[in-house]
Amino acid sequence: MLFKTLTYSQKIVLGFILLGLIGTLLLALPISSKTGNWTPLLDSLFTSISALCVTGLTVYDTFTHWSFLGQLVILCLIQVGGIGFMTVIISISTGLGHKIGLHERQLLVESSGLLHSANLSFLVKRITIFVIMIEAIGAALLSIRFIPEFGIKTGIYYGVFHSISAFCNAGFDLMGRFGKYSSLTPYSTDSLVILTVSILIFLGGLGFIVWDDILRYKLNFKKYSLHTKIVLITSIAFTLVGSILFLLIENNHIFKEVGVKGKILSSLFLSISPRTAGFNAVDLPMLTNASIFLTILLMIVGGSSGSTAGGLKVTTVAVLFFSAFDNSRRRPTSSILKRRFSDNTIKQASAMFTFYLIIGSVGALILSSLNSSTLEEIVFEVFSALGTVGITLGITPNLGALSKVTLVVLMFVGRVGWMLLIFAIVGRNQQAPISRVSEEIIVG
Repeated sequence: MLFKTLTYSQKIVLGFILLGLIGTLLLALPISSKTGNWTPLLDSLFTSISALCVTGLTVYDTFTHWSFLGQLVILCLIQVGGIGFMTVIISISTGLGHKIGLHERQLLVESSGLLHSANLSFLVKRITIFVIMIEAIGAALLSIRFIPEFGIKTGIYYGVFHSISAFCNAGFDLMGRFGKYSSLTPYSTDSLVILTVSILIFLGGLGFIVWDDILRYKLNFKKYSLHTKIVLITSIAFTLVGSILFLLIENNHIFKEVGVKGKILSSLFLSISPRTAGFNAVDLPMLTNASIFLTILLMIVGGSSGSTAGGLKVTTVAVLFFSAFDNSRRRPTSSILKRRFSDNTIKQASAMFTFYLIIGSVGALILSSLNSSTLEEIVFEVFSALGTVGITLGITPNLGALSKVTLVVLMFVGRVGWMLLIFAIVGRNQQAPISRVSEEIIVG
């Protein structure tokens, strides 16, 4: 009876918490570690939430510490967290022939960032097939490289693991066999691995609505929704601009002894991964301050709404930019691609931006008071957690208990969303708005 009284937002948040706790208990078991010992509950919780929130921050190297079972638990959490637990539940229900009620439809809409619940069963089925197909293609391509190197069984397993991790923008890897926390640095000049992972990350960061438009209208850009057009244009723009900037900044530094091919691949990967995933193909602490700052900005921007990515979201950034641009030109309304967006959209984007920076600042303040790491390392870590990115300058394994708890909260807020979390805690205000007298305020 108590469950029925909960709001949609509360059920979504509760669902994430329960999945995180189940993952924690499974990872804490001796059978989940290679040593056969119990893993501390806090470290298990950190890993479980990081996987479920598709972040990628780890206190243990995934290959070195976790057994095959532990790695499978992490992989399942990544998959469920990436496409959404309600999507998984509805996919299984429709596969068994069960009808989807209005209650389940609304839960999926709120948890996945969809605009409406029309034709939901068909949409979920199509998206599920699309996800499986893309992950299978990615696994096959990666296996081409991994099978000759690790053998058939391990090669296929590595292909599947890294394909799911990349598409779900998680950033977990099994490359610890080359050295702890090495990520994809051993393959920094490997076109097949870097391009495959980059494409998987990019596609995963587009979101349900974009996938549906692409599946429905193929390459007919004119028929895409405004949301899809904005996501595609801004995502491509951020990728290209970021790649060029990284190439220019690091050309005479970390790329100095690297060939042209390696420079292009590394610059592209540096631009794509920080916005969503958490893999790294270069030694991040070796980057210049300018590149680290650019990486933080990309982590704040993030991917698309309704996707596996975190961050502020590219649509939010686009709305803020064009509303500021139109306001500077004294235009009464704001528009993108010849379409006007409402004042409510601008308010929502402004609220997202404001609270995102507030939450990030509070997180940085807490970590700064608890650690002796540099401010650069702490800010990087905080926005990596809040943006569910997962890259680090190397301080994660050495953090204390309170610092780990802080990052767990940031990862959870970053994946679930602060608005949904607030609605779950205080509920939506159902009272009619009060009309008050307006008065001008000097700003700027």
